[in-house]
Amino acid sequence: MKVLIVEDEPNIASFEKLELEHEGFETEIAQTGREAVTVFEANPDAFSIVLLDIMLPELNGLEVLRRIRKISKIPVILVTARGETFDKVNGLDAGADDYISKPFAIEELLARIRSVLRRSEYLQEQGGAGNDSLKEDTELKFDRLTLNSISFEVFVDKTPVVLTKTEFMLLKCLLQHRNEVLSRDFIISEVWGEDHYIDENSVDVYIRYLRSKIDDVFGVNYIKTIRGAGYIIRESANETH
Repeated sequence: MKVLIVEDEPNIASFEKLELEHEGFETEIAQTGREAVTVFEANPDAFSIVLLDIMLPELNGLEVLRRIRKISKIPVILVTARGETFDKVNGLDAGADDYISKPFAIEELLARIRSVLRRSEYLQEQGGAGNDSLKEDTELKFDRLTLNSISFEVFVDKTPVVLTKTEFMLLKCLLQHRNEVLSRDFIISEVWGEDHYIDENSVDVYIRYLRSKIDDVFGVNYIKTIRGAGYIIRESANETH
């Protein structure tokens, strides 16, 4: 597997390259946003994952991410300065799969990479034809909502809903456990993996994204917050979030 490291600080880029290659990854470094776009667009299939710093010369990381997302669903992990909440939220909204804050331990970075790659591989398997073991979860229906794991599509009535991979996995988790209250820890384990270091606030961010794309757009109120417990998906048109 090959990692595209997009990082303008030579010491950090060298550290990431050394540690990732020690773990068996191939790597390539791009030092500016424009270089990253050029390298990726030249051969997008060459890479398995992108490690993308937000603060870059020429083009910032969010713009690089938007350009990558126009041509690829490759897993992308954003690297942010600690406390850059605005950039994290905007990065997730733009299609990033995860983020990690500097400074970070290599063990945390590797755990996030493994988790994101597992989710990506799972979705690719779900899209494979003839896998009988997955047929029972191929289509999940709930009231006006339909999720199809094979085509990676979501519809409300016949209107498509465009979701990122993580949003899709979160919605699928909720639908597989419909009418059950799911704790944030359970959701993290199911969607991101047990060895993940993601914080509970990220669950809240993704729940807001789902509500903004489904509940708010279509005038439904499926995703409920259960104070002190977590989230549940159920049909009830008149309740508030």
